[in-house]
Amino acid sequence: MKVRRCGFTLIELLVVISIIAVLISLLLPAVQQAREAARRSTCKNHLKQLGLALHNYHDAHSAFPAGYFSYGTSDGSGPTAAQIDPSTWDGAPGWGWGTALLPYLDQAPLANQLDSRLPIWASSHVNAVSQGLSVFRCPSTSGGDDAFTVQDATGNPLTISGTQVRLGRSHFVASHGQESCWGECGSQGSTLVFTDIEAGTTKTVVVDGDVSRVADGPFYRNSRTRFRDITDGTSNTIFLGEHSSRLSDKTWVGVVPGAFTHPRMATPLNGADAAATLTLVHAGPSGGELDITGFPIIHPVNFPTLHVGQMYSEHEGGGHVCMGDGSVRFVSENIHLLTWARLSSMGEGEVVGEF
Repeated sequence: MKVRRCGFTLIELLVVISIIAVLISLLLPAVQQAREAARRSTCKNHLKQLGLALHNYHDAHSAFPAGYFSYGTSDGSGPTAAQIDPSTWDGAPGWGWGTALLPYLDQAPLANQLDSRLPIWASSHVNAVSQGLSVFRCPSTSGGDDAFTVQDATGNPLTISGTQVRLGRSHFVASHGQESCWGECGSQGSTLVFTDIEAGTTKTVVVDGDVSRVADGPFYRNSRTRFRDITDGTSNTIFLGEHSSRLSDKTWVGVVPGAFTHPRMATPLNGADAAATLTLVHAGPSGGELDITGFPIIHPVNFPTLHVGQMYSEHEGGGHVCMGDGSVRFVSENIHLLTWARLSSMGEGEVVGEF
């Protein structure tokens, strides 16, 4: 008597495997989308925490923190201890807006390790300033979370006071407004800046180290912006936004004189820029920034210029910004250029529609 055996034929087995493969291929994108949605939500929450910390800082100090604190000079001179960069006039102590917020981000123990009277690069700060803080990170960023070594104009490690400086990384930056005043604000004389984004006209401004004569956003060197200064309305003014470390290094700590930020992705329109871009970005247009056709550049989030001084996100389709009222908005990378510029200034009087 023959025993009948049950089982799969080779064809049936291949069919089953094919069906499983199809199901997996359908499932994986959904899993990836769910993961990105979670990462995007975390990023938004971190930016929201920073926005609330800014408001708490203003409540305590009657002003928002400076983009970064530097020795004030109108002619490039100062004591040796200020270590003023002869090109940019950046100097000690260099502490940035992120450091100022530490006590309002449940980071009081870390804040207590920092002496604001001493510069960032003081030997007593080595361990503290290299720490990574989750609130300054976006989990969608692929460029890294670790501390980085500050670089000079050539891309080599910068040495200041005989030592190299490593700073904790940030994936968030503060808005300088439409205009930029990085290396250009370290000279006695004049610089051309754009003042009318509708007409594209410019005027000559004597800077003499006073960035407030150029910046039209809430954060810049030694800024002290108050709510009453934001005449365009806090809900219409960008304060903070994303900048992925895939594009360039940014820090929560502050600015080191003589440092440069270098792009990790090369384009015909980007290059290294001065130390202020370690913590700040701008929207454009700005004097001297022209595209290959000679027109002023406005660069919203993810704009293909890929400047180290622009916002950049790895979320699909755009990036998060924190407005002056503390709300967090997701802005499309296809936003109208003039709308982006209008949102970046705090007192130019432009009319902002829906975005």
